Amino acid sequence: MAERKRQLVSNELTEAALQLLALKGFDAVTVDEIVTAAGVSKRTFFRYFASKEDVVVQFLADMGADMCAELAARPVEERPSAALLHVVSVPIAACGVHSDRALPVVQLILRTPALRARFLERQAQWRDDLSAGLARRLGLDPGSDLYPQLAAGMALTAFDAVLQRWSDSEGAEDSAELIERAFAVIAPGLDSVEQRTSRAPASQ
Repeated sequence: MAERKRQLVSNELTEAALQLLALKGFDAVTVDEIVTAAGVSKRTFFRYFASKEDVVVQFLADMGADMCAELAARPVEERPSAALLHVVSVPIAACGVHSDRALPVVQLILRTPALRARFLERQAQWRDDLSAGLARRLGLDPGSDLYPQLAAGMALTAFDAVLQRWSDSEGAEDSAELIERAFAVIAPGLDSVEQRTSRAPASQ
């Protein structure tokens, strides 16, 4: 019960902060305004977050954890392209369904240099985590096989490109269709048997 209550408060704080930051701009919002909007004390805010930037960082960390959980839940016999498409389609679909709330937040992150930098930083962690998950699924050694890192990087590049395109279109383009189109381009590489096979350098 205590953990559930803690998570509920964290979610409410995150939602209030992200919407306020998106509405007014990152630099214009104070922690005092966030706690007022969330209906909690300043002390409560700092129990969960070190700063207003930390709210966005935690939001991105949670997104990455959800992606890894989605990958782990996919059938092991599923093609890598299909599994990775599902993994990135879940947050993309959520953006489309809740575009009135999601679009301002996505634009806030992509258009605020400090937050964009943290987004890219988090993506590096997502790539490592997804790479480890792919290696386990395919029975590969992540230390010697290039495929897991390359495949995770390709999927996240598609994810990033689609978010940018959707953001630039002010939500006019269909995010679900965009991610399908992106994966149509990269799927052959993701599913290549040659790329999923470790090969020792040929002897001279």
